[in-house]
Amino acid sequence: MTISEFIFDTAEATFESDVVNRSYEKPVIVDFWAPWCGPCRTLGPVLEGLAQERGGAFLLAKVNVDENPGLAVRFGVQGIPAVKAYQNGEVIAQFTGAAPERSVRDFIQRVAPGEADTVLSEAASLLATRHWEQAEERLRVALDSQPHNPAATLGLVRALIAQGKGDAALAFIEDFPASSEIVAAQQLQPLAKLLAEVECGNGNDVDEVDMLEAQYWQSARLLARGQHAAAMDGLLEVLRQDKGFRKGEPRLVILGVFALLGDDDPLTRQYRDELAGILF
Repeated sequence: MTISEFIFDTAEATFESDVVNRSYEKPVIVDFWAPWCGPCRTLGPVLEGLAQERGGAFLLAKVNVDENPGLAVRFGVQGIPAVKAYQNGEVIAQFTGAAPERSVRDFIQRVAPGEADTVLSEAASLLATRHWEQAEERLRVALDSQPHNPAATLGLVRALIAQGKGDAALAFIEDFPASSEIVAAQQLQPLAKLLAEVECGNGNDVDEVDMLEAQYWQSARLLARGQHAAAMDGLLEVLRQDKGFRKGEPRLVILGVFALLGDDDPLTRQYRDELAGILF
């Protein structure tokens, strides 16, 4: 039975034509499963969702082992779910068990890389070297073909925030695809919100007499210009004066900067220690 254009059931009588022969044209991933298998019910929708998302970069063939025990024996399937990737008539990669979505994505990227994967690789290099504008351009290209790709969405959020585009970043965070990357996106949200306020002109008319408020908005404007060290100096000073300022908002913004820069960045290491010293 054909489930969709890229997903179909296969059986012992048709496996050769469905899988082996078609794998000479494009990779075919085979999901060995059974209706009673709980992990199969977890993994199956992940594979099916990725098959649809990739739009034909690979085909997904489903084998119900209860109905096709001969195929399970033929291919040495001893536990399910079992996933095997075919190319040019041969098994080129496989795994057993309900792997997390990130691992499944990595598996598919290895066996069936598409144009978007190449673009994502380029974008990752641009993000790593802080070429934010160029990274944004490549990530938007990737999302044109894979609109719900969480890695591309998170990368775009980072690129936008680094350029001070808080409002655009918030739009992607608020509509973030369900995935493990959503945690990282939520860490960036307080920083994106503050940058969005800067874009709207909030804080421009703060009374200089209110020194903490003035310092907070000055730090926000520095963040919008990408001057992270100077901005965090200002935010830390606000916290030294009042740990409860804006219900601890400066702390969340600083944590957002850490998420933007990454754990290994020298600024993250330096200012994480300073933040801990102030708070604890």
